[in-house]
Amino acid sequence: MSLPKTLAEDVARNLVMVAKLIDDEPEEAYAYSRIALRLASRVAAVREAAGFAAYATQRYTEALAEFRATRRMTGTVELWPVMADCERGLGRPERAMAMAGEPEVQKLDKAGQVEMRLVAAGARRDMGQIDAAIVTLQGPELGSSSVQPWTARLRYAYADALLTAGREDEAREWFAKSVEADKDGSTDASDRLAELDGVEFVDALDGDEDEVVQVVEAVEDDTQAEDTATEDDEDDDQDDESVEESSVAAEEAVKAEADVEGERAADDKG
Repeated sequence: MSLPKTLAEDVARNLVMVAKLIDDEPEEAYAYSRIALRLASRVAAVREAAGFAAYATQRYTEALAEFRATRRMTGTVELWPVMADCERGLGRPERAMAMAGEPEVQKLDKAGQVEMRLVAAGARRDMGQIDAAIVTLQGPELGSSSVQPWTARLRYAYADALLTAGREDEAREWFAKSVEADKDGSTDASDRLAELDGVEFVDALDGDEDEVVQVVEAVEDDTQAEDTATEDDEDDDQDDESVEESSVAAEEAVKAEADVEGERAADDKG
């Protein structure tokens, strides 16, 4: 569907913002997607973007509706795995499992099939079937030495399932393999591996903040001590001045008294 140039530009600007914000600021991305949806609800790309923005903010009912609308408009099966995951998000893992067995899965490319396997394994775990989840993740893609965009996530999911099943040694092996494939840090496999090895991380920033606080407190204490010392010195100076003034006054008083006595003696002689 074509749009007038000005409208198309407005829609495009909002879709760009959705793509820019969806990973770090999903709520803001969702807001932009709603604007685009109001402007062009009959454009498949808009419905798809709105679906992913809703999915990113865990609005699964809304996301599923948008993905279904996109599929009706385009006939694509690419959204099948994320639609199944929406069913999981809505607490319906059995529906996700049913979708994993539909003919649409065979029409997916390799990446889509791996994604569907991840969703199906998650659904098995939702139903408490951890051993079945482990089996679901097994396959040629898991054992391949070739690193693909999905490799790190597939190995990570397998390691996590093994750990849940109490197979810690195997889990450690697969977390390590996930780290090897995770070049862009899309998982926290390195943290999980370190945790299994008993390594504890200390937040350097928090430590720095504590040190800064300690330094500030020390400086404040020193400043207060200096102020107190200064006040004491001033008090001592004032005391010394008072003593000196008292001594001078006393000397003057004694001198004056001596003068008076001298005068009296002179009067007596006269």
